[in-house]
Amino acid sequence: MSYLVLARKWRPQAFADVVGQQSVVRTLQNGLLRDRVAHAMIFSGVRGVGKTTLARIMAKALNCQAEVAERPCNQCESCREITAGAAIDLQEIDGASNRGIQEIRELKENIRFFPVKNPFKVVIIDEVHMLTTEAFNALLKTLEEPPEHVYFMFATTELHKVPITILSRCQRYELKRVSFAGLKAFFEKIAKDEGVDISDKALELISREADGSVRDGLSLLDQVFSFGGDRVTDEDVVQVLGLVDRKIFSNIARALLDGNLALCFELLEKTYGAGLDLKRFAAELLDYFRSLLVCRTSKDPASLLDMSDREFAELQELAENRSRETLSLLFQLLFQSMTEMQYSAHPRLVLEMAFIKAIQAGQITPVSSLLARLDELIQQGGGLVTLPPASPGANKAAVRQEPAAPETSTRPAVEVKPPEPPREKKEEKTPVKPVEKSSGKFVANPVEKEQVQQAEPQPQEEKDQAVAIRTLSRDVRKNWDDFIAYIKDRKAWMAQVLRLCENPREEGKELVIRFDNPSDYVLLQKKENLKFLTEYAQDFFQKEFLVQIGTSREKESGDAAEQSGPREERRALANDPLVQMTAEIFGGQVAAIRTGPRFR
Repeated sequence: MSYLVLARKWRPQAFADVVGQQSVVRTLQNGLLRDRVAHAMIFSGVRGVGKTTLARIMAKALNCQAEVAERPCNQCESCREITAGAAIDLQEIDGASNRGIQEIRELKENIRFFPVKNPFKVVIIDEVHMLTTEAFNALLKTLEEPPEHVYFMFATTELHKVPITILSRCQRYELKRVSFAGLKAFFEKIAKDEGVDISDKALELISREADGSVRDGLSLLDQVFSFGGDRVTDEDVVQVLGLVDRKIFSNIARALLDGNLALCFELLEKTYGAGLDLKRFAAELLDYFRSLLVCRTSKDPASLLDMSDREFAELQELAENRSRETLSLLFQLLFQSMTEMQYSAHPRLVLEMAFIKAIQAGQITPVSSLLARLDELIQQGGGLVTLPPASPGANKAAVRQEPAAPETSTRPAVEVKPPEPPREKKEEKTPVKPVEKSSGKFVANPVEKEQVQQAEPQPQEEKDQAVAIRTLSRDVRKNWDDFIAYIKDRKAWMAQVLRLCENPREEGKELVIRFDNPSDYVLLQKKENLKFLTEYAQDFFQKEFLVQIGTSREKESGDAAEQSGPREERRALANDPLVQMTAEIFGGQVAAIRTGPRFR
Protein backbone atom coordinates (compact mmCIF):
# COMPACT_ATOMS: atom_id res chain seq x y z
CA MET A 1 0.00 0.00 0.00
CA SER A 2 1.31 3.43 -0.94
CA TYR A 3 2.25 5.93 1.76
CA LEU A 4 -0.52 8.29 2.86
CA VAL A 5 0.68 11.80 3.63
CA LEU A 6 -0.18 13.39 6.96
CA ALA A 7 -2.48 15.96 5.33
CA ARG A 8 -4.78 13.12 4.15
CA LYS A 9 -4.19 10.74 7.03
CA TRP A 10 -5.14 13.34 9.63
CA ARG A 11 -8.00 14.96 7.71
CA PRO A 12 -10.90 15.42 10.18
CA GLN A 13 -13.76 12.95 9.73
CA ALA A 14 -16.03 14.38 12.41
CA PHE A 15 -16.85 17.82 13.79
CA ALA A 16 -14.86 17.10 16.95
CA ASP A 17 -11.67 16.67 14.90
CA VAL A 18 -11.82 20.10 13.22
CA VAL A 19 -9.05 22.42 14.45
CA GLY A 20 -9.65 26.08 15.26
CA GLN A 21 -13.17 26.58 13.79
CA GLN A 22 -15.31 26.15 16.89
CA SER A 23 -17.87 28.84 16.02
CA VAL A 24 -18.62 27.37 12.57
CA VAL A 25 -18.72 23.83 13.93
CA ARG A 26 -21.15 24.79 16.66
CA THR A 27 -23.48 26.50 14.17
CA LEU A 28 -23.52 23.46 11.89
CA GLN A 29 -24.12 21.01 14.74
CA ASN A 30 -26.98 23.08 16.14
CA GLY A 31 -28.52 23.29 12.67
CA LEU A 32 -28.49 19.50 12.43
CA LEU A 33 -29.98 19.06 15.88
CA ARG A 34 -32.80 21.55 15.26
CA ASP A 35 -33.34 20.55 11.62
CA ARG A 36 -32.45 24.08 10.42
CA VAL A 37 -29.91 23.24 7.74
CA ALA A 38 -29.79 25.67 4.80
CA HIS A 39 -30.18 24.20 1.32
CA ALA A 40 -27.11 26.17 0.11
CA MET A 41 -23.96 26.93 2.08
CA ILE A 42 -20.69 28.58 1.10
CA PHE A 43 -17.44 28.13 3.07
CA SER A 44 -14.73 30.75 2.60
CA GLY A 45 -11.25 31.28 4.04
CA VAL A 46 -7.55 30.98 3.30
CA ARG A 47 -5.99 27.77 2.09
CA GLY A 48 -5.90 24.72 4.33
CA VAL A 49 -8.32 25.82 7.08
CA GLY A 50 -11.00 23.15 6.44
CA LYS A 51 -13.48 24.44 3.85
CA THR A 52 -13.85 21.25 1.79
CA THR A 53 -13.42 19.12 4.91
CA LEU A 54 -16.38 20.78 6.62
CA ALA A 55 -18.48 20.37 3.46
CA ARG A 56 -17.75 16.61 3.42
CA ILE A 57 -18.45 16.23 7.13
CA MET A 58 -21.74 18.06 6.63
CA ALA A 59 -22.63 15.75 3.71
CA LYS A 60 -21.97 12.70 5.92
CA ALA A 61 -24.03 14.17 8.75
CA LEU A 62 -27.03 14.80 6.45
CA ASN A 63 -27.01 11.21 5.13
CA CYS A 64 -25.90 9.46 8.34
CA GLN A 65 -28.12 6.44 9.02
CA ALA A 66 -27.22 6.01 12.71
CA GLU A 67 -29.68 7.08 15.38
CA VAL A 68 -27.20 9.10 17.44
CA ALA A 69 -27.13 12.70 18.57
CA GLU A 70 -23.58 13.33 17.44
CA ARG A 71 -23.57 12.91 13.70
CA PRO A 72 -21.80 11.73 11.59
CA CYS A 73 -21.11 8.39 13.22
CA ASN A 74 -18.47 7.28 10.63
CA GLN A 75 -19.72 3.69 11.15
CA CYS A 76 -22.75 3.35 8.90
CA GLU A 77 -22.55 2.44 5.23
CA SER A 78 -23.23 5.97 4.01
CA CYS A 79 -20.48 7.50 6.19
CA ARG A 80 -17.97 4.85 5.11
CA GLU A 81 -18.74 5.40 1.41
CA ILE A 82 -18.35 9.17 1.69
CA THR A 83 -15.09 8.74 3.64
CA ALA A 84 -13.75 6.41 0.97
CA GLY A 85 -14.89 8.74 -1.85
CA ALA A 86 -17.23 6.15 -3.37
CA ALA A 87 -20.62 7.68 -2.56
CA ILE A 88 -22.97 7.80 -5.54
CA ASP A 89 -25.16 10.58 -4.14
CA LEU A 90 -22.21 12.90 -3.33
CA GLN A 91 -21.01 14.88 -6.34
CA GLU A 92 -17.80 16.89 -5.99
CA ILE A 93 -17.02 19.34 -8.78
CA ASP A 94 -13.82 21.29 -9.37
CA GLY A 95 -14.92 24.78 -10.23
CA ALA A 96 -11.61 25.58 -11.92
CA SER A 97 -11.98 22.88 -14.62
CA ASN A 98 -15.78 22.71 -14.82
CA ARG A 99 -16.51 26.38 -15.01
CA GLY A 100 -18.62 26.76 -18.13
CA ILE A 101 -22.34 27.01 -18.70
CA GLN A 102 -22.47 23.55 -20.27
CA GLU A 103 -21.27 21.85 -17.06
CA ILE A 104 -23.90 23.73 -15.05
CA ARG A 105 -26.60 22.58 -17.47
CA GLU A 106 -25.53 18.96 -16.98
CA LEU A 107 -25.55 19.48 -13.21
CA LYS A 108 -29.10 20.86 -13.31
CA GLU A 109 -30.24 17.80 -15.31
CA ASN A 110 -28.64 15.35 -12.85
CA ILE A 111 -30.12 16.85 -9.68
CA ARG A 112 -33.63 16.38 -11.03
CA PHE A 113 -33.39 12.66 -10.23
CA PHE A 114 -33.81 11.34 -6.71
CA PRO A 115 -30.80 9.98 -4.78
CA VAL A 116 -29.96 6.30 -5.28
CA LYS A 117 -29.12 5.10 -1.73
CA ASN A 118 -29.14 8.09 0.63
CA PRO A 119 -31.86 10.52 1.68
CA PHE A 120 -30.21 13.50 0.00
CA LYS A 121 -28.04 14.41 -2.93
CA VAL A 122 -25.16 16.70 -1.99
CA VAL A 123 -23.30 18.83 -4.56
CA ILE A 124 -19.91 20.25 -3.49
CA ILE A 125 -18.32 22.81 -5.83
CA ASP A 126 -14.74 23.64 -4.86
CA GLU A 127 -13.18 26.96 -5.94
CA VAL A 128 -16.62 28.17 -6.95
CA HIS A 129 -15.31 31.66 -7.71
CA MET A 130 -13.73 30.25 -10.89
CA LEU A 131 -17.10 29.75 -12.58
CA THR A 132 -17.92 32.06 -15.45
CA THR A 133 -20.56 34.75 -15.24
CA GLU A 134 -22.84 32.75 -17.56
CA ALA A 135 -22.46 29.65 -15.35
CA PHE A 136 -23.39 31.64 -12.25
CA ASN A 137 -26.44 33.07 -14.01
CA ALA A 138 -27.53 29.62 -15.09
CA LEU A 139 -27.29 28.41 -11.49
CA LEU A 140 -29.32 31.23 -9.94
CA LYS A 141 -32.85 29.82 -10.29
CA THR A 142 -31.88 26.32 -9.23
CA LEU A 143 -29.91 27.63 -6.26
CA GLU A 144 -32.83 29.75 -5.09
CA GLU A 145 -35.43 26.96 -5.26
CA PRO A 146 -33.61 23.63 -5.45
CA PRO A 147 -35.40 20.26 -5.18
CA GLU A 148 -36.04 19.14 -1.61
CA HIS A 149 -33.59 16.25 -1.93
CA VAL A 150 -30.62 18.45 -2.96
CA TYR A 151 -28.10 20.42 -0.88
CA PHE A 152 -25.47 22.74 -2.40
CA MET A 153 -22.15 23.39 -0.68
CA PHE A 154 -19.55 25.75 -2.11
CA ALA A 155 -15.95 26.38 -1.10
CA THR A 156 -13.80 29.35 -2.13
CA THR A 157 -10.66 31.18 -1.15
CA GLU A 158 -11.76 34.43 -2.84
CA LEU A 159 -15.22 35.26 -1.63
CA HIS A 160 -15.19 38.73 -3.21
CA LYS A 161 -15.17 37.17 -6.69
CA VAL A 162 -18.47 35.38 -6.14
CA PRO A 163 -21.44 37.43 -7.47
CA ILE A 164 -23.64 38.98 -4.83
CA THR A 165 -26.65 37.27 -6.40
CA ILE A 166 -25.11 33.91 -5.48
CA LEU A 167 -24.07 35.02 -1.99
CA SER A 168 -27.56 36.25 -1.18
CA ARG A 169 -28.92 32.74 -1.82
CA CYS A 170 -26.37 30.99 0.41
CA GLN A 171 -25.68 30.75 4.11
CA ARG A 172 -22.11 31.99 4.52
CA TYR A 173 -19.47 30.53 6.83
CA GLU A 174 -16.20 32.41 6.93
CA LEU A 175 -13.38 30.30 8.34
CA LYS A 176 -10.52 32.06 10.12
CA ARG A 177 -6.83 31.27 10.27
CA VAL A 178 -5.97 28.68 12.88
CA SER A 179 -4.16 30.23 15.84
CA PHE A 180 -0.53 29.58 16.63
CA ALA A 181 -1.41 27.79 19.86
CA GLY A 182 -4.00 25.61 18.12
CA LEU A 183 -1.57 24.54 15.41
CA LYS A 184 1.17 23.75 17.89
CA ALA A 185 -1.13 21.62 20.04
CA PHE A 186 -2.41 19.74 16.98
CA PHE A 187 1.09 19.08 15.63
CA GLU A 188 2.28 17.98 19.05
CA LYS A 189 -0.53 15.43 19.16
CA ILE A 190 0.38 14.13 15.71
CA ALA A 191 4.06 13.81 16.62
CA LYS A 192 3.17 11.84 19.73
CA ASP A 193 0.89 9.47 17.81
CA GLU A 194 3.51 9.04 15.09
CA GLY A 195 6.16 8.21 17.68
CA VAL A 196 8.45 11.14 16.82
CA ASP A 197 10.37 13.07 19.48
CA ILE A 198 10.37 16.74 18.50
CA SER A 199 11.22 19.80 20.62
CA ASP A 200 8.83 22.63 21.43
CA LYS A 201 11.00 25.14 19.60
CA ALA A 202 10.88 23.05 16.42
CA LEU A 203 7.10 22.84 16.68
CA GLU A 204 6.98 26.64 17.11
CA LEU A 205 9.02 27.12 13.94
CA ILE A 206 6.70 24.84 11.96
CA SER A 207 3.55 26.39 13.41
CA ARG A 208 4.74 29.89 12.57
CA GLU A 209 5.73 28.85 9.05
CA ALA A 210 2.27 27.31 8.52
CA ASP A 211 0.78 30.82 8.85
CA GLY A 212 -2.61 29.64 10.07
CA SER A 213 -3.01 26.81 7.53
CA VAL A 214 -3.38 23.29 8.89
CA ARG A 215 -2.60 21.65 5.55
CA ASP A 216 0.59 23.70 5.07
CA GLY A 217 1.73 22.78 8.57
CA LEU A 218 1.07 19.08 8.02
CA SER A 219 3.07 19.14 4.79
CA LEU A 220 6.02 20.76 6.60
CA LEU A 221 5.72 18.32 9.49
CA ASP A 222 5.69 15.39 7.08
CA GLN A 223 8.88 16.65 5.44
CA VAL A 224 10.62 17.10 8.79
CA PHE A 225 9.62 13.61 9.95
CA SER A 226 11.10 12.15 6.77
CA PHE A 227 14.42 13.89 7.44
CA GLY A 228 14.80 13.40 11.18
CA GLY A 229 13.24 10.03 11.70
CA ASP A 230 12.26 9.29 15.28
CA ARG A 231 14.01 12.38 16.69
CA VAL A 232 13.78 15.89 15.24
CA THR A 233 15.95 18.74 16.54
CA ASP A 234 15.74 22.48 16.05
CA GLU A 235 18.66 22.40 13.63
CA ASP A 236 16.86 19.80 11.51
CA VAL A 237 13.86 22.09 11.07
CA VAL A 238 16.04 25.08 10.17
CA GLN A 239 18.11 23.04 7.73
CA VAL A 240 15.31 21.15 6.00
CA LEU A 241 12.78 23.96 5.64
CA GLY A 242 15.31 26.74 5.05
CA LEU A 243 13.95 28.72 7.98
CA VAL A 244 15.73 31.20 10.20
CA ASP A 245 15.80 30.90 13.94
CA ARG A 246 13.67 33.72 15.35
CA LYS A 247 16.57 34.54 17.65
CA ILE A 248 18.43 36.17 14.76
CA PHE A 249 15.62 38.71 14.30
CA SER A 250 15.73 39.71 17.95
CA ASN A 251 19.53 40.02 17.75
CA ILE A 252 19.36 42.26 14.66
CA ALA A 253 16.59 44.37 16.20
CA ARG A 254 18.60 44.83 19.38
CA ALA A 255 21.73 45.71 17.37
CA LEU A 256 19.82 48.32 15.33
CA LEU A 257 18.34 49.89 18.43
CA ASP A 258 21.75 49.92 20.17
CA GLY A 259 23.56 51.36 17.11
CA ASN A 260 25.79 48.30 16.58
CA LEU A 261 26.21 48.31 12.80
CA ALA A 262 29.05 45.76 12.79
CA LEU A 263 26.87 43.14 14.47
CA CYS A 264 24.04 43.82 11.99
CA PHE A 265 26.36 43.15 9.06
CA GLU A 266 27.71 40.03 10.74
CA LEU A 267 24.25 38.57 11.28
CA LEU A 268 23.22 39.49 7.73
CA GLU A 269 26.30 37.71 6.37
CA LYS A 270 25.42 34.59 8.35
CA THR A 271 21.89 34.64 6.98
CA TYR A 272 23.07 35.22 3.42
CA GLY A 273 25.58 32.38 3.71
CA ALA A 274 22.85 30.00 4.86
CA GLY A 275 21.13 30.51 1.50
CA LEU A 276 17.98 32.19 2.78
CA ASP A 277 16.11 34.45 0.38
CA LEU A 278 16.87 38.02 1.48
CA LYS A 279 13.47 39.31 0.42
CA ARG A 280 11.79 36.80 2.66
CA PHE A 281 14.26 37.60 5.42
CA ALA A 282 13.47 41.31 5.14
CA ALA A 283 9.73 40.58 5.27
CA GLU A 284 10.11 38.56 8.47
CA LEU A 285 12.36 41.23 10.00
CA LEU A 286 9.71 43.82 9.15
CA ASP A 287 7.09 41.65 10.83
CA TYR A 288 9.30 41.47 13.94
CA PHE A 289 9.50 45.27 14.14
CA ARG A 290 5.77 45.43 13.64
CA SER A 291 5.42 43.18 16.70
CA LEU A 292 7.75 45.48 18.65
CA LEU A 293 5.64 48.50 17.71
CA VAL A 294 2.45 46.70 18.75
CA CYS A 295 3.99 45.81 22.11
CA ARG A 296 4.96 49.45 22.66
CA THR A 297 1.68 51.06 21.61
CA SER A 298 -1.14 48.62 22.32
CA LYS A 299 -2.72 48.23 25.74
CA ASP A 300 -3.36 44.53 25.07
CA PRO A 301 -0.62 43.34 22.68
CA ALA A 302 -1.18 39.66 23.51
CA SER A 303 -4.53 39.74 21.68
CA LEU A 304 -2.88 41.13 18.53
CA LEU A 305 0.25 38.96 18.43
CA ASP A 306 -0.10 35.23 17.78
CA MET A 307 3.10 33.73 19.20
CA SER A 308 4.52 31.73 22.07
CA ASP A 309 4.75 33.11 25.59
CA ARG A 310 8.54 32.96 25.51
CA GLU A 311 8.82 35.07 22.38
CA PHE A 312 6.15 37.50 23.60
CA ALA A 313 8.06 38.12 26.84
CA GLU A 314 11.24 38.77 24.84
CA LEU A 315 9.42 41.29 22.64
CA GLN A 316 8.04 43.16 25.62
CA GLU A 317 11.47 43.35 27.24
CA LEU A 318 13.04 44.73 24.06
CA ALA A 319 10.30 47.30 23.37
CA GLU A 320 9.92 48.50 26.94
CA ASN A 321 12.70 51.10 26.97
CA ARG A 322 12.28 52.27 23.35
CA SER A 323 10.20 55.22 22.23
CA ARG A 324 7.32 54.80 19.83
CA GLU A 325 8.89 57.27 17.43
CA THR A 326 12.14 55.27 17.23
CA LEU A 327 10.36 51.98 16.54
CA SER A 328 8.08 53.65 14.00
CA LEU A 329 11.04 55.18 12.13
CA LEU A 330 12.87 51.85 11.94
CA PHE A 331 9.70 50.15 10.70
CA GLN A 332 9.28 52.76 7.96
CA LEU A 333 12.92 52.44 6.87
CA LEU A 334 12.66 48.64 6.65
CA PHE A 335 9.33 48.83 4.86
CA GLN A 336 10.79 51.21 2.30
CA SER A 337 13.83 48.97 1.79
CA MET A 338 11.63 45.88 1.38
CA THR A 339 9.65 47.68 -1.33
CA GLU A 340 12.87 48.65 -3.11
CA MET A 341 14.21 45.10 -2.85
CA GLN A 342 11.31 43.77 -4.93
CA TYR A 343 12.66 45.60 -8.01
CA SER A 344 16.37 45.69 -7.24
CA ALA A 345 19.04 43.46 -8.77
CA HIS A 346 21.10 43.79 -5.58
CA PRO A 347 18.72 43.24 -2.65
CA ARG A 348 21.54 42.78 -0.16
CA LEU A 349 22.90 46.28 -0.83
CA VAL A 350 19.45 47.75 -0.33
CA LEU A 351 19.08 45.97 3.01
CA GLU A 352 22.55 47.04 4.16
CA MET A 353 21.79 50.67 3.31
CA ALA A 354 18.59 50.38 5.32
CA PHE A 355 20.66 49.23 8.31
CA ILE A 356 23.00 52.20 7.89
CA LYS A 357 20.09 54.66 7.71
CA ALA A 358 18.54 53.10 10.80
CA ILE A 359 21.80 53.43 12.75
CA GLN A 360 22.31 57.03 11.65
CA ALA A 361 18.76 57.95 12.61
CA GLY A 362 19.45 56.99 16.22
CA GLN A 363 16.98 57.56 18.99
CA ILE A 364 14.08 59.85 18.15
CA THR A 365 12.81 62.44 20.61
CA PRO A 366 9.10 63.27 20.32
CA VAL A 367 8.31 66.72 18.88
CA SER A 368 6.11 67.48 21.87
CA SER A 369 9.11 66.98 24.18
CA LEU A 370 11.25 69.30 22.07
CA LEU A 371 8.60 72.02 22.04
CA ALA A 372 8.13 71.72 25.79
CA ARG A 373 11.86 72.01 26.30
CA LEU A 374 12.05 75.03 24.00
CA ASP A 375 9.22 76.77 25.84
CA GLU A 376 10.95 76.14 29.13
CA LEU A 377 14.22 77.59 27.86
CA ILE A 378 12.46 80.68 26.49
CA GLN A 379 10.79 81.27 29.83
CA GLN A 380 14.22 81.17 31.46
CA GLY A 381 15.38 84.11 29.36
CA GLY A 382 16.62 82.60 26.13
CA GLY A 383 17.91 79.31 27.41
CA LEU A 384 21.49 80.50 27.95
CA VAL A 385 21.36 81.57 31.60
CA THR A 386 19.66 79.67 34.41
CA LEU A 387 18.73 81.91 37.31
CA PRO A 388 19.62 80.57 40.76
CA PRO A 389 16.86 80.20 43.35
CA ALA A 390 16.28 83.18 45.60
CA SER A 391 17.97 83.10 48.98
CA PRO A 392 15.95 83.52 52.19
CA GLY A 393 17.34 87.02 52.74
CA ALA A 394 16.69 88.23 49.24
CA ASN A 395 13.64 90.17 50.34
CA LYS A 396 15.64 92.27 52.82
CA ALA A 397 17.65 94.18 50.24
CA ALA A 398 18.02 93.61 46.50
CA VAL A 399 20.82 95.90 45.32
CA ARG A 400 23.00 95.45 42.23
CA GLN A 401 26.65 96.30 42.87
CA GLU A 402 28.10 98.80 40.43
CA PRO A 403 31.73 99.53 39.68
CA ALA A 404 33.27 101.91 42.17
CA ALA A 405 33.23 105.53 41.10
CA PRO A 406 36.56 107.25 40.39
CA GLU A 407 38.11 109.11 43.26
CA THR A 408 37.64 112.38 41.40
CA SER A 409 33.89 111.95 41.42
CA THR A 410 32.13 114.51 43.58
CA ARG A 411 29.00 112.43 44.01
CA PRO A 412 28.50 111.58 47.66
CA ALA A 413 27.95 107.99 48.75
CA VAL A 414 24.45 107.31 49.93
CA GLU A 415 22.96 104.56 51.97
CA VAL A 416 19.67 102.76 51.32
CA LYS A 417 17.48 101.73 54.20
CA PRO A 418 16.32 98.16 54.13
CA PRO A 419 12.62 97.82 53.39
CA GLU A 420 10.31 97.66 56.37
CA PRO A 421 8.84 94.30 57.35
CA PRO A 422 5.58 93.45 55.57
CA ARG A 423 2.55 94.89 57.26
CA GLU A 424 -0.77 93.18 57.71
CA LYS A 425 -2.40 95.58 55.28
CA LYS A 426 -0.37 96.32 52.21
CA GLU A 427 -0.58 99.63 50.51
CA GLU A 428 -2.11 99.54 47.08
CA LYS A 429 0.13 100.88 44.35
CA THR A 430 -1.05 102.26 41.08
CA PRO A 431 0.20 99.96 38.28
CA VAL A 432 2.66 101.43 35.85
CA LYS A 433 1.10 101.79 32.43
CA PRO A 434 3.20 102.17 29.31
CA VAL A 435 2.39 104.98 26.89
CA GLU A 436 2.95 104.53 23.18
CA LYS A 437 3.21 107.59 20.97
CA SER A 438 2.23 107.72 17.33
CA SER A 439 5.78 108.59 16.28
CA GLY A 440 6.99 105.13 17.23
CA LYS A 441 8.69 106.27 20.48
CA PHE A 442 8.00 104.44 23.66
CA VAL A 443 7.85 106.17 27.02
CA ALA A 444 7.93 104.22 30.24
CA ASN A 445 6.81 105.91 33.46
CA PRO A 446 9.84 106.56 35.66
CA VAL A 447 10.41 103.98 38.30
CA GLU A 448 9.58 105.21 41.70
CA LYS A 449 12.76 106.40 43.25
CA GLU A 450 13.68 105.05 46.60
CA GLN A 451 13.92 107.64 49.31
CA VAL A 452 17.46 108.06 50.48
CA GLN A 453 18.81 110.15 53.23
CA GLN A 454 22.18 111.16 54.55
CA ALA A 455 23.80 108.75 56.91
CA GLU A 456 22.53 109.23 60.43
CA PRO A 457 23.36 107.44 63.62
CA GLN A 458 21.56 104.10 63.53
CA PRO A 459 21.54 101.05 65.71
CA GLN A 460 24.28 98.51 64.99
CA GLU A 461 21.80 95.91 63.62
CA GLU A 462 20.48 98.36 61.04
CA LYS A 463 24.03 99.38 60.02
CA ASP A 464 24.84 95.73 59.22
CA GLN A 465 21.89 95.54 56.83
CA ALA A 466 22.63 98.83 55.11
CA VAL A 467 24.33 98.66 51.71
CA ALA A 468 26.42 101.46 50.24
CA ILE A 469 26.11 102.03 46.49
CA ARG A 470 27.52 104.55 44.10
CA THR A 471 25.67 105.72 41.05
CA LEU A 472 27.50 106.25 37.80
CA SER A 473 26.57 107.93 34.57
CA ARG A 474 27.56 105.93 31.47
CA ASP A 475 28.11 107.02 27.91
CA VAL A 476 26.06 105.31 25.21
CA ARG A 477 28.81 104.93 22.63
CA LYS A 478 31.59 103.93 24.99
CA ASN A 479 29.55 101.50 27.04
CA TRP A 480 27.36 100.02 24.29
CA ASP A 481 29.12 96.64 24.37
CA ASP A 482 28.71 96.52 28.13
CA PHE A 483 25.03 97.35 27.69
CA ILE A 484 24.61 94.44 25.27
CA ALA A 485 26.33 92.09 27.73
CA TYR A 486 24.02 93.44 30.43
CA ILE A 487 20.96 92.61 28.31
CA LYS A 488 22.33 89.21 27.32
CA ASP A 489 22.17 88.11 30.95
CA ARG A 490 18.46 88.90 30.91
CA LYS A 491 17.22 88.30 27.36
CA ALA A 492 19.72 86.63 25.05
CA TRP A 493 17.67 87.13 21.89
CA MET A 494 17.38 90.90 22.49
CA ALA A 495 21.16 91.19 22.81
CA GLN A 496 21.53 89.34 19.50
CA VAL A 497 19.21 91.85 17.80
CA LEU A 498 20.99 94.91 19.25
CA ARG A 499 24.29 93.69 17.84
CA LEU A 500 22.86 94.41 14.38
CA CYS A 501 22.22 98.09 15.04
CA GLU A 502 24.43 100.87 13.61
CA ASN A 503 25.76 103.89 15.49
CA PRO A 504 23.57 104.03 18.61
CA ARG A 505 23.61 107.49 20.11
CA GLU A 506 22.05 109.77 22.67
CA GLU A 507 20.01 112.72 21.43
CA GLY A 508 18.77 114.74 24.38
CA LYS A 509 16.48 112.50 26.35
CA GLU A 510 16.22 109.94 23.57
CA LEU A 511 18.25 106.78 22.96
CA VAL A 512 18.29 106.50 19.16
CA ILE A 513 18.89 102.97 17.79
CA ARG A 514 19.11 102.66 14.00
CA PHE A 515 19.23 99.53 11.85
CA ASP A 516 20.31 99.12 8.26
CA ASN A 517 17.43 96.76 7.50
CA PRO A 518 13.93 97.30 8.91
CA SER A 519 13.40 93.56 9.20
CA ASP A 520 16.10 93.36 11.87
CA TYR A 521 14.07 95.12 14.53
CA VAL A 522 10.60 93.73 13.88
CA LEU A 523 10.65 91.82 17.14
CA LEU A 524 11.85 94.84 19.11
CA GLN A 525 8.84 96.88 17.99
CA LYS A 526 6.46 94.78 20.00
CA LYS A 527 5.06 96.68 22.97
CA GLU A 528 6.25 94.33 25.69
CA ASN A 529 9.77 94.03 24.21
CA LEU A 530 10.10 97.79 23.80
CA LYS A 531 9.03 98.19 27.41
CA PHE A 532 11.78 95.84 28.60
CA LEU A 533 14.38 97.57 26.43
CA THR A 534 13.43 100.99 27.86
CA GLU A 535 13.68 99.75 31.41
CA TYR A 536 17.04 98.11 30.74
CA ALA A 537 18.41 101.31 29.16
CA GLN A 538 17.21 103.50 32.04
CA ASP A 539 18.57 101.05 34.57
CA PHE A 540 21.98 100.67 32.93
CA PHE A 541 22.71 104.24 31.84
CA GLN A 542 20.93 105.78 34.86
CA LYS A 543 19.09 108.23 32.62
CA GLU A 544 15.43 108.75 31.86
CA PHE A 545 15.76 107.61 28.26
CA LEU A 546 13.03 107.44 25.65
CA VAL A 547 13.96 104.67 23.19
CA GLN A 548 13.50 105.47 19.51
CA ILE A 549 13.98 102.65 16.95
CA GLY A 550 14.18 103.12 13.21
CA THR A 551 16.32 102.70 10.10
CA SER A 552 19.27 104.72 8.96
CA ARG A 553 17.45 105.62 5.75
CA GLU A 554 13.93 106.31 6.96
CA LYS A 555 12.64 108.06 9.97
CA GLU A 556 9.53 106.02 10.64
CA SER A 557 9.81 102.28 11.09
CA GLY A 558 6.30 101.73 9.73
CA ASP A 559 7.28 103.08 6.29
CA ALA A 560 10.31 100.80 6.18
CA ALA A 561 8.20 97.78 7.06
CA GLU A 562 5.75 98.54 4.27
CA GLN A 563 8.56 98.82 1.69
CA SER A 564 10.35 95.61 2.74
CA GLY A 565 10.35 93.02 -0.05
CA PRO A 566 10.88 89.27 -0.21
CA ARG A 567 14.63 89.65 0.39
CA GLU A 568 14.05 91.57 3.60
CA GLU A 569 11.45 89.01 4.69
CA ARG A 570 13.88 86.13 4.22
CA ARG A 571 16.58 88.05 6.02
CA ALA A 572 14.19 88.72 8.88
CA LEU A 573 13.45 85.03 9.18
CA ALA A 574 17.15 84.16 9.10
CA ASN A 575 18.00 86.71 11.79
CA ASP A 576 14.98 85.93 13.94
CA PRO A 577 16.32 85.47 17.48
CA LEU A 578 14.04 82.50 18.12
CA VAL A 579 15.35 80.74 15.01
CA GLN A 580 18.98 81.45 15.94
CA MET A 581 18.45 80.37 19.52
CA THR A 582 16.79 77.12 18.39
CA ALA A 583 19.65 76.39 16.00
CA GLU A 584 22.18 77.06 18.76
CA ILE A 585 20.41 74.85 21.30
CA PHE A 586 19.97 71.87 18.99
CA GLY A 587 23.23 72.30 17.06
CA GLY A 588 21.55 72.83 13.69
CA GLN A 589 21.70 75.40 10.92
CA VAL A 590 19.26 77.10 8.55
CA ALA A 591 19.42 75.25 5.24
CA ALA A 592 16.76 77.10 3.22
CA ILE A 593 14.15 79.82 3.69
CA ARG A 594 10.97 79.79 1.65
CA THR A 595 8.26 82.45 1.79
CA GLY A 596 5.06 83.09 -0.05
CA PRO A 597 1.43 81.95 0.13
CA ARG A 598 2.29 78.25 -0.47
CA PHE A 599 4.43 78.03 2.63
CA ARG A 600 2.28 79.99 5.08
